[in-house]
Amino acid sequence: MTAPAISVRGLTKRFGDRTVVKDVSLNVARGEIAGFLGPNGSGKTTTIRLMCGLLTPDAGEGTVLGHDILREGRAIKRRVGYMTQRFSFYEDLTIAENLHFVAGLYGMRPVASVVRDTLEDLGLSSRRDQLAGSLSGGWKQRLALAACIMHRPDLLLLDEPTAGVDPKARREFWDEIHRLAADGLTVLVSTHYMDEAERCHRINYISYGELVAQGTVEEVVRNAGLTTLVLTGPRSAEAARLLKGAPGVEQIAPFGNTLHLVGANGATLRASAERVAAQTGTQLAPAETSLEDVFIRLMGDARDNVT
Repeated sequence: MTAPAISVRGLTKRFGDRTVVKDVSLNVARGEIAGFLGPNGSGKTTTIRLMCGLLTPDAGEGTVLGHDILREGRAIKRRVGYMTQRFSFYEDLTIAENLHFVAGLYGMRPVASVVRDTLEDLGLSSRRDQLAGSLSGGWKQRLALAACIMHRPDLLLLDEPTAGVDPKARREFWDEIHRLAADGLTVLVSTHYMDEAERCHRINYISYGELVAQGTVEEVVRNAGLTTLVLTGPRSAEAARLLKGAPGVEQIAPFGNTLHLVGANGATLRASAERVAAQTGTQLAPAETSLEDVFIRLMGDARDNVT
């Protein structure tokens, strides 16, 4: 079998007396799109930087693209594309000029043809002479992706790449990611968007430095063991007030005249919901648990590593 693109065990990173990443073990297969989920401050960015050689772990070991993360950080960096959260290109240069600069950093030759091919691959040719600072969020994102993949990396690390981008641009970006993965590129992407997480082959949920769930979306949802019910009717707002703090009711999310109810104890949740439905004349029906329901449950179960 082909060795994983990423195989790390027990990664730990401390800053002072705070453990930001704690005993994280992770495998990502070659050609896989792996999602990295978690709330702000959960350790996603630090873990990514540990794996691409930008930070040295205090404990743990592993390989990325066959290179040891402790001893071969420079070799890893040459084969990785890393797209950060913040747009970090020269806004007073054009798209083409920015890509010329990046190609020079990588020592790519001939620069002109490399830039031309990259512009064509990412649909940027018509905007090659536009200043980067004048681009919309979606086009800035596309420029950043172009710069990350122009040296033909084997692994692409994306740190919340679609923050602040409109839904159409996000969808186009993900279509491009799937095209690249189909050609053999491995992708690890951190995101807060549940629809994006659902487009990953596998997801990994990290909270306050600890990896608490792994698997396909279906596996993570099933293993959470949650029951979800939908309560519908014009008195749903009244029902929400009656259900707050009721036995078995862990989450209440209103959607118009509909309430989305979630709990780990299905029988207790159903008993509370049936009682309130009878009181308010609302209708009750089962529903599928969403990844967002699981995400919120995992956030509630996690223990803050600041305290």
